[in-house]
Amino acid sequence: MIDLIVVGAGPVGLVAAIHAAEQGLEVCAIEARSGDIDKACGEGLMPKALNHLEKIGVNPTGKSFYGISYTGVNSYVEARFSGQPGRGVRRTTLQHALMERANELGIKFIEERVEEITQNESSIEVAGIKSRYLIGADGLHSTVREKLGFEVKSAEPKKNRYGIRQHFEIAPWSDLVEVYWLPNAELYVTPVDEETIGIAVLGKAGSDFNQIISEVPALSKKLSGVNIASKLRGAGPLRQKVSKRTLGRALLVGDASGYVDALSGEGLQVGFAEAEAAVKAILQDEPESYKASWRQITRSYRLRTSGLLWASSNKTIRPLIVPAAEKLPFIFKRIVNSLG
Repeated sequence: MIDLIVVGAGPVGLVAAIHAAEQGLEVCAIEARSGDIDKACGEGLMPKALNHLEKIGVNPTGKSFYGISYTGVNSYVEARFSGQPGRGVRRTTLQHALMERANELGIKFIEERVEEITQNESSIEVAGIKSRYLIGADGLHSTVREKLGFEVKSAEPKKNRYGIRQHFEIAPWSDLVEVYWLPNAELYVTPVDEETIGIAVLGKAGSDFNQIISEVPALSKKLSGVNIASKLRGAGPLRQKVSKRTLGRALLVGDASGYVDALSGEGLQVGFAEAEAAVKAILQDEPESYKASWRQITRSYRLRTSGLLWASSNKTIRPLIVPAAEKLPFIFKRIVNSLG
């Protein structure tokens, strides 16, 4: 019997596996997908996320950014980080860097789809492997949640939000992550290397990526004739309300443990902290202690993102978000630095 099975070998699952292996636990990661796993996301790693990666010996290449800007119809505001910069990193580059560290630590990987999970008071079993504990880090539509019967609620269909992302071969023109607030979507421009930017769109189902880009004429002009550097990818629905984070010897981390929205860009840094807390609970042989840790780690993210999501979905308030930030730049800067 081993110490830990991690289901899902995306960034949060790999961080959990690495933390466990660094503490001397025998770890096996199970992932149905092969190669460097990609995902539709903004790809901006906030300073706290970079600090966490540094602690586990991971330093992915990318392009530094030094803050965030908001652009509305007739308003603009920017705020720079008070401390170290963030970094735009292609998701596949991050995945590769984490896999290298995991391989250095001798973590075992199995490419298999999880079909059944059984557990008793002393062990949990997946794919013929028996372990003391399991961490489910398999994303928004977690198979672990499904197989173990965790209750999950998504947003009402008309309120569901989705993400779309694509890369373009053009040198970044800004050292900030640019956020454009449009009538029905938010558009993020993130530098990911010296010759590439990523564009992510958050909006309702059926959002047309190219149409949304055309709503920002200056951006559309910059991209005219530019080579596309990746396939168009989508993800969602984003909101996943999970009733609990632990069940017996299984613990949920990252998007699998519940998700509000990608508006604030905090997903990975929150997921990394959850992964570390879950491993700590396992080391103490107290899985139930993870519940309180999860609430503490996610409290600011849940409150901040839920509030911003509510404001952005209100037709009267949404157009006022960027003008208000422009008039109160010190508050905007405080919020931006709380993210970093």
